[in-house]
Amino acid sequence: MSTQAFGETGEALAARWLGERGWWVLARRFRSGHRDVDLVARRGRTVAFIEVKARHGREFGDPVEAVGWRKHRELIRSAHVWIDRHGLVGDAYRFDVIGVLVDGQRVRIRHVEDAFSAPWTA
Repeated sequence: MSTQAFGETGEALAARWLGERGWWVLARRFRSGHRDVDLVARRGRTVAFIEVKARHGREFGDPVEAVGWRKHRELIRSAHVWIDRHGLVGDAYRFDVIGVLVDGQRVRIRHVEDAFSAPWTA
């Protein structure tokens, strides 16, 4: 399986996992220029911009740890575009990271809510 296909599988697993926990996935791979947000999901008045990292095993560390400050900056910029286009008054916004670890037949999902913050401007 190619790296891109594996990443898409990780996103699909994360989307299904979120759905089972009451989240409604509003967008997959929301694009803003050459940047994207893997998942945009809503539960109640909370909208989460979610970066999904999928890994085969832990050879390169925990998948969640792979989301650094450069990716934070890209997510913040893309989130502003999404909010300008689709945001609703009264919504609360946050950034989450979901790590999908595939180890043989076993899949582990780790959801870090409010993984980092951004200065919001209204």
